[in-house]
Amino acid sequence: MVLPPAGKKVVVSDQSAEEITRVEELSYELKIADVMSRDVFSITPDMPMHDVIEHFRQQRISGAPVLSNNTLVGIISMEDLIRCLIASDQDAIAEKYMTKKVITVRSTDPTVEAMKLFVNSRVGRLAVVEPDGKLVGIITKGDITRGLLNALQTDYKQEEIRRYRASHLFEDIESDRTSLILRYNIKVNDFTHGGAASTNIKKALLRLGANPQIARRVGIAVYEAEMNLIIHTINGGYLRVEIEPHRISIETTDDGPGIPDVSKALKPGYSTATEEIRELGFGAGMGLTNIARCVDTMVLDSQPGKGTHLKLRIFLKKEETVGEGWPANKES
Repeated sequence: MVLPPAGKKVVVSDQSAEEITRVEELSYELKIADVMSRDVFSITPDMPMHDVIEHFRQQRISGAPVLSNNTLVGIISMEDLIRCLIASDQDAIAEKYMTKKVITVRSTDPTVEAMKLFVNSRVGRLAVVEPDGKLVGIITKGDITRGLLNALQTDYKQEEIRRYRASHLFEDIESDRTSLILRYNIKVNDFTHGGAASTNIKKALLRLGANPQIARRVGIAVYEAEMNLIIHTINGGYLRVEIEPHRISIETTDDGPGIPDVSKALKPGYSTATEEIRELGFGAGMGLTNIARCVDTMVLDSQPGKGTHLKLRIFLKKEETVGEGWPANKES
């Protein structure tokens, strides 16, 4: 299936491109471990609620995880305390009022995944756990805000040096067509390294002198395509990016299981992710929608049992050119 129709190019306006901000970009780069709170105050399931209330007052917190033998068994929030006070049930234990079905994330997940969960679940905090279930931190919306602000204040002097060196990469190369090809093998269920390829590609573009908005568009599109390979494939697949002065081409290929109904897959919110994947905070069904928002053309070819091939292109204006300059005769 081809989006948009053959011969028609989707134009991303300056206004819509500006919506991809540096903050949004950082939300894909920063890991939850970079922004979460590690020094977490916890309570036990048998703690009386009047003690919980006093701890909340002393610690000046609005929520806390509930641990039993160092294992996360629940979380208690200010709303739970209010329910207890309304019922005049302060002698009850925390287990009675705690939320037992806790939404969790992993420290290696990108911060954007926590942001998605905050939007969809409306909770105030997420427990950060290791694969073995051990609690390692708590993340709130405030933690994300502070983390993003700190990242925005980072010193970029060393990065500027790298960009200068890379932007001159093509200067002494003479050829009719010059391009840089980056290729990455993506493993299925490799959430630990999810987003690594998109981060590396975006850095390469910036160092080659790409417009920051172009780099952000490519970074988000590649991240979503990369996560699709991690979540939905059987054996993973490969991701290929070709960088030319006048365009950037992105391709992903895998050998299965394919998409039964491509038209449904293109609808926002539709997902074939398993319940296990959803519990990890992935598979919200917005991947292809986010990709389409960032690219000029998208071609999705998928056959059940044979695999999926996704081809994306972003066309560059003369002022957005990457590398050695705009070619005299641009190829289609």
